Amino acid sequence: MVASYKLIKVPHLPSPFSHLIVGQYKHHVFVCTSGKTCPTQGSKEVHEVLKKGVAEHGLKGIVRVNHSGCMNQCGHGPMVVVYPDDVWYAGVDQESARRILEEHLIGGVPVESCRHVAPPGDNKLVND
Repeated sequence: MVASYKLIKVPHLPSPFSHLIVGQYKHHVFVCTSGKTCPTQGSKEVHEVLKKGVAEHGLKGIVRVNHSGCMNQCGHGPMVVVYPDDVWYAGVDQESARRILEEHLIGGVPVESCRHVAPPGDNKLVND
């Protein structure tokens, strides 16, 4: 099977991606709902807020929200990642999830107070 892609204009993405996006969705959001710590820190509720918010704002087909496996950032969670922007969020609660929806996914501006900037690779505070 051959993959097909559509190109859409996304003015808020940083260069060199300011003129196009490749893929099915403008944003693909992953919420860690597995592993040792994220599920105990409210990640399922965060996923629910984002999923319902996308539907309520008429963003189905534009923004996709999925459960994800462990992101190897245990202890920093709940973790949320927004692609293609490659923006990682840590310690996301329900209120932060609403801000991510409204400010980042709708408004195009990442929520700096929730961003997780870590060196590449595993950055676990606790081991699985």
